[in-house]
Amino acid sequence: MGLPGAARSARVSANRTLGLRGLPVWIHVLGCRSNLCEGDFLAGDLEARGAHVVREAKGCSAAVIVSCSVTAEADRKCRQAVRRARRAVGERGIVAVCGCWAQGVGADEAQDLGVDVLVGNRRKAELTEAVESMLQNGRSFCDLRSDLARGREWEELPASGQGLHTRAFLKVQEGCDHFCSYCIIPFLRGRSTSRPVEHTMDEVRRLLDAGCSEVVLTGIHLGMYGRDTGSSLAALVRALSGLTGLARLRLGSIEPFTLDSPLLDALAESPIFCPHLHLPLQSGDDAVLGRMRRGYTASDFIQVCDRVRERLGPDLHISSDILVGFPGEDSAAFANTLRVMRRAGIGRAHVFPFSPRRGTPAAAFGGRVDASALSDRAGEAIELGEALLSAYARRFVGRILPVLAEDGRRRGYTPHFLQAAWPGEAVPGRLLEVRIESEAGGELRGCLV
Repeated sequence: MGLPGAARSARVSANRTLGLRGLPVWIHVLGCRSNLCEGDFLAGDLEARGAHVVREAKGCSAAVIVSCSVTAEADRKCRQAVRRARRAVGERGIVAVCGCWAQGVGADEAQDLGVDVLVGNRRKAELTEAVESMLQNGRSFCDLRSDLARGREWEELPASGQGLHTRAFLKVQEGCDHFCSYCIIPFLRGRSTSRPVEHTMDEVRRLLDAGCSEVVLTGIHLGMYGRDTGSSLAALVRALSGLTGLARLRLGSIEPFTLDSPLLDALAESPIFCPHLHLPLQSGDDAVLGRMRRGYTASDFIQVCDRVRERLGPDLHISSDILVGFPGEDSAAFANTLRVMRRAGIGRAHVFPFSPRRGTPAAAFGGRVDASALSDRAGEAIELGEALLSAYARRFVGRILPVLAEDGRRRGYTPHFLQAAWPGEAVPGRLLEVRIESEAGGELRGCLV
């Protein structure tokens, strides 16, 4: 069964060798921001053992894929990536796959595709050692997966700082207890668990020392942070807001029903919180929301948006996810979604057409929307989202906004998570004052003050 996550991480840190010295390793990350954080850890762990992380898979000693399984399309892309990696590394190279697809795929299928090392969630700290062992001792299929049904153990995967620029994504929460009817992730990520506050604080201090000035907290169900440890996301926000040198703090996607008063108070009182929240709506129709098992109504969502703007200011940017064509969604239900998008004042909208995910209740639901209507509705929702984002962004024309300059670019993000560009010079990592002169497609243009 292997060591517990914390013990495994400690062992890896204490017993690092340079058994991969000079060997080229390619890392390919699919899916969410949590996967990006995990890919960053793996890059650092591999390089700590002497590997050279490269941009191309061809000719590598090993290829590492951080996989996603949120949709059937994501599964297809993972299989495609494995086949491509197998061809690139050749018969003597190692293909290692970790993450959600790796957690759920059958061992026989994985071997048929060319996987050598299969690493499930909450065991990623073991991947580097497994790759090193196989390169030294020869290929032999290695299956490192555990039953996630009961455990709430946190696996410490510290950021490496590889490719760190001005903004760092920091994973502080893992797993989900909500079980929406269309989502497979709770079965692949396990129960909700939280990174200890002191570990998070230490990590942010290291990121600040490396030159980072903005941190984005991420998780699978971020709003549940701390509920398994007696802490809370509000407490973490307050602790981070007191760190010297941290200029900006953002939250990743957070479910609307987790925005309680203590968290809103902490955000409102934080001098570094950036006024942007990503609140997944999914649907604006109560019957559809019920079948989705989202846990709120359209009216509830609107009330949350009104309440957070009242507490955090009318300029708060609320972006959202929209899932169109869920089984049973008729034209009236879809019209309700468009209505709620307008009423809630959504800015940027990420629109996804429903795709049945094997292993979820929704995969067996009747009332499927035909492909033509699904495409039309997705197009209409995208068009509305673009119009809403442009309308939101136009409010800033004529204002002076602080923009965090990105590396090598004369552009960056405002506090409200809008891109702004300007002519002239830029100092990466510095907050610059930009007078906004125009808006196009949700992006701002201006000049330095």
